[in-house]
Amino acid sequence: MTDAPLLALADSDATELAGAKLATAIAAAELPPAQFHVHLLGDLGAGKTTLSRGFLRGWGHDGRVPSPTYTLVEPYESLPRPVFHLDLYRLQDGAELEFLGLQDLPGNAVLLIEWPQRALAHLPAPDLVLELSLSGEGRALLIKSQSAAGEAVIPLLA
Repeated sequence: MTDAPLLALADSDATELAGAKLATAIAAAELPPAQFHVHLLGDLGAGKTTLSRGFLRGWGHDGRVPSPTYTLVEPYESLPRPVFHLDLYRLQDGAELEFLGLQDLPGNAVLLIEWPQRALAHLPAPDLVLELSLSGEGRALLIKSQSAAGEAVIPLLA
């Protein structure tokens, strides 16, 4: 599968912009009406929620975008496709996902999943993996496709 070039993100505004570009690329890709899974990796403070906020704003959400650390799932269903922002940091066991009702989410939803490594064995394979890391005053972002749908998005990120 393909990796997009490593992006240097100078600050949180640049991280939000990267999220908005991702939203635009997913909207422009001719994807089947299946769930699209984005795994967001990175240490605490690396910008996972900031990037998700940019994604949601890129699709027209103008309200608050809280971190789902305590709610575990934040739904945004009045967008071009429903988006569910998950934060699995607090899971003790991946089997706890069963109680979140992921199997009942719409078939065309986009799932932005922070801390997916807490439940990899219980999650569908990702279409894209976004690795955020702190880099000096800013962040670095590496985007990797993991499916044909993810492959269709990568060239549209430019």
